[in-house]
Amino acid sequence: MNSLLHRILDIAPVWVYLIVTLLVFVEDAIFVGFVVPGETAAVLGGVAASQGHVYLWAMILLVVVAAIAGDSVGYEIGKRVGPRLLQASMLDRHRGRLDQAQNFLARRGGWAVFLGRFVAFFRAMMPALAGTSQMPYRRFLAFNALGGVVWGTAFVVLGFVAGQSYEKVAKTVGRDAAIGAVVIVIVAFIVWKLRERRRERTFESTYETAHDAD
Repeated sequence: MNSLLHRILDIAPVWVYLIVTLLVFVEDAIFVGFVVPGETAAVLGGVAASQGHVYLWAMILLVVVAAIAGDSVGYEIGKRVGPRLLQASMLDRHRGRLDQAQNFLARRGGWAVFLGRFVAFFRAMMPALAGTSQMPYRRFLAFNALGGVVWGTAFVVLGFVAGQSYEKVAKTVGRDAAIGAVVIVIVAFIVWKLRERRRERTFESTYETAHDAD
């Protein structure tokens, strides 16, 4: 954690703003939410703010705007080339989750756009699916903006709190103990992610088996 903080602080503030903004934007605009770490970028932006390297309010504003703009681009692409996009071979391995996202959108409408922002795959695909389904843009924008504000603010503030908490823990029990605590949290997070990925694979395998039987 200490090394990570120093690396962040070694980058000029303008580059921190730019990199975080671009990562959040492209995560949704070009459907790579399962590759590009938008959440991680937002959290790191908050960490940088906790060290006084960038302004917290500016980082929150940029992340929120990037999230809303990225989703809007994804919506337009889905509206214009949605059917062809959904048949792309790169999505074959994600057919199960894609069908799940489409069903979720059909059931929940605008709220699926809002809630989808908090799940990586849905965050990447939901805007395009909303555009493909011809959801009115004003309705999409309302839920997209709400999700962008809540998601962007939450993850930047999470990074800010984590950064400040680390410094307080380090001053109280020493940096070695603080780093040890961070490592434990990271390991727990990785285990949780691996289990989540295992559940997704199980779901996709079940989906493929069911459709092969048909």
